[in-house]
Amino acid sequence: MTENTRGTGFSPSNTIFVSLCFEGPDTRYSIAGGLGTRVTELTETLAHMGYETHLIFIGDPAEEPVEYRVNGKLILKRWSQWISRYYPNGVYDGEEHKLFDYNESVPYHVRTAIIEPAVAQGKVVVVMGEDWHTAEVITRISDDLYWHGLRDKVLLLWNNNSLMSMGRINWKRLNYVSAITTVSRYMKHRMWEWDVNPLVIPNGIPRRFLDPVCADCTNQLRDIIKGEDGSRGFLFKIGRFDPDKRWMMAIEAAARLKYSGHPMRMVIRGGIEPHGAEVISRARHLGLVVRDVEARRPSPTECLDLLRNAGEADVYNLKFFVPEEFVRMCYAGSDATLANSGHEPFGLVGLEVMAAGGIAFTGSTGEDYAVSFENAVSLETDDPDEIVGYLIHLARHPEDREKIRQAGRQTAQEYLWESVLENLFGKLEYLGRKQSLIF
Repeated sequence: MTENTRGTGFSPSNTIFVSLCFEGPDTRYSIAGGLGTRVTELTETLAHMGYETHLIFIGDPAEEPVEYRVNGKLILKRWSQWISRYYPNGVYDGEEHKLFDYNESVPYHVRTAIIEPAVAQGKVVVVMGEDWHTAEVITRISDDLYWHGLRDKVLLLWNNNSLMSMGRINWKRLNYVSAITTVSRYMKHRMWEWDVNPLVIPNGIPRRFLDPVCADCTNQLRDIIKGEDGSRGFLFKIGRFDPDKRWMMAIEAAARLKYSGHPMRMVIRGGIEPHGAEVISRARHLGLVVRDVEARRPSPTECLDLLRNAGEADVYNLKFFVPEEFVRMCYAGSDATLANSGHEPFGLVGLEVMAAGGIAFTGSTGEDYAVSFENAVSLETDDPDEIVGYLIHLARHPEDREKIRQAGRQTAQEYLWESVLENLFGKLEYLGRKQSLIF
């Protein structure tokens, strides 16, 4: 290591980051869930902090192979585009073909195009892989670097965001060649089952999520959903139609509220998963009136008009891409956002609700940030009556509602990406010392 890095720790002058992930920032192709959001915001924040950052992901085949953002500090590299042209339906269309190409071609590029030039300049390279798709490529990068005498110049991390396909990972090999991290204490404990003990580095949210939500628009939304006399409750739920998200619990709670003299309306936005048909069928079976609301990429104002003209219903099923601004209106304007997952590695929606000044009903798994009836409401069971009971309590105690909304905003500030990256750099200092990179 050259003298200019001794005693200085990690800084933009001596460190380059490489992020490896299947998902990425291409909204129409590469973002399939929270993983795409995570790597997009993490890499953008690193670049804004001055770090040269490379993000190698399965990108939209119609976009440029290489794109420079954030004054050239963020370099997007859209991988396997030649394969993606045959699979136009998103990042996981043709998944195994893309994975084979990624594993075969990324290690050579990372070494020759990024690591060798960086090491020649006396810089440290931090390579971070995300989720099971990159477990193999991380180990291959390690092997390739070792063969070329570069392994001791690079920090390798692999981060786990979910329990998906964990049986496909060679854990002993991965644990030997890289540091393993994850996003919550819950996930850390779940990963003990695989004889690994990861470091915890939580997710974050971008600073823009703390911007005030349009008050006039939010009031209009409340009037549309709650009625001008405010007599109806307003529930909101967004996420994939996955049984882990406990959609059935939310629908059952809505029905019990309706038939126990606490009328409400629920706005939902799911995905294209088959479970969605079961959820809607169950809602109708319980006597809830469901209206599908369809459009093509409406603006926030157009979203308001769509709901205003949708007619009477108990459940409004939004079947279109919902703009971020309108989602934040729903967070802020609803009585509760039901982020009530039974298995949640981190729970990014809960933090987004808090940042918007809303009330998040979370599960009790990876949502380390949630303290029930302080900054959120944590659900301990899968009993719909738990949702019903807490909603009625909050309706009767406006002071609790206000306390939760204010405390939630304060919590969200602690999870801005800039703050989360302080955690990351602390872990990197520890790992760097173990590898004699930083003194």
